[in-house]
Amino acid sequence: MPPSASVVGTIPFHDWETWYRITGELSSPTTPLVVVHGGPGFSHDYVLSLAEVATTGRPVVHYDQLGSGRSTHLREKGADFWTVKLFLDELDNLLIQLGIIDEYHLLGQSWGAMLGAEHAIRQPEGLRSLILSNALASVDILMSEANRLRSQLPTDVQEALDRHEADGTTEDPEYVAATQVFYDRHLCRVIPNPPEVLKSWEFLADDPTVYRTMFGPNEFFCTGTLRTWTVVDRVKEILVPTLLITGEYDEATLATAQPFADRIPDIRWEVFKNSSHMPFVEEPNEYLAVVNDFLKNHDELSSTDCSN
Repeated sequence: MPPSASVVGTIPFHDWETWYRITGELSSPTTPLVVVHGGPGFSHDYVLSLAEVATTGRPVVHYDQLGSGRSTHLREKGADFWTVKLFLDELDNLLIQLGIIDEYHLLGQSWGAMLGAEHAIRQPEGLRSLILSNALASVDILMSEANRLRSQLPTDVQEALDRHEADGTTEDPEYVAATQVFYDRHLCRVIPNPPEVLKSWEFLADDPTVYRTMFGPNEFFCTGTLRTWTVVDRVKEILVPTLLITGEYDEATLATAQPFADRIPDIRWEVFKNSSHMPFVEEPNEYLAVVNDFLKNHDELSSTDCSN
């Protein structure tokens, strides 16, 4: 079980509310870590194990993005509303409202890493370091790799996926079952999935508006507004120290992460050999050790820089 929350609340964002959770004390002298969950449209629950970082004395901020989890849901909104800019603005608002915009670390996972990259490309002054966990630099590369991974599935599973996608029947139980075969290999290899992962799936099932609008019916068939998203030509503008994390069996394969490794000036890449898309669930002790070490090193660098 992760440590208990110190504070749980909501902050206003335009006419809506963003729900947040803080583990530890923001008054701590240690730079806080902000965790940005994936989806889009999941909740923070599946990455809640990262609250363990707070046992080192570092405050950890989780939040549910608009349309997700415990934040305001807007089922009536269409594609023109659910944009990358909306979620970047929400993140900025969170940092301002919590009073940490002048100094923070950021960890984004999956879609959260997409947001994290977009945020860091803007070169915000308070960002001390960036962790891109299970990250993709281009949806086009992700879909190409997804097709490669699909080709390794059992023939009957591939046929079910292809048939229902062609027919537009992606909610058919046969398609859902075939999707799960892919997920068990490349999304989370801890089976059955632990309760915190199932909780995020429950929130998504209750309101799939954001996910289906921006991404699509599942993790490997993108039909939404993010289909053409890429930061490949812009990641060179990420100037903060960056930790890149990939699982050996990750749906966000090594190829999807390679542009980050090639183009971010100050980057360290860790590959978890026994994990897919959720190494914080699949290899939690090893994952936390890598994250804590990286953050500690860059706390020290920030402190040194400030004293000169």
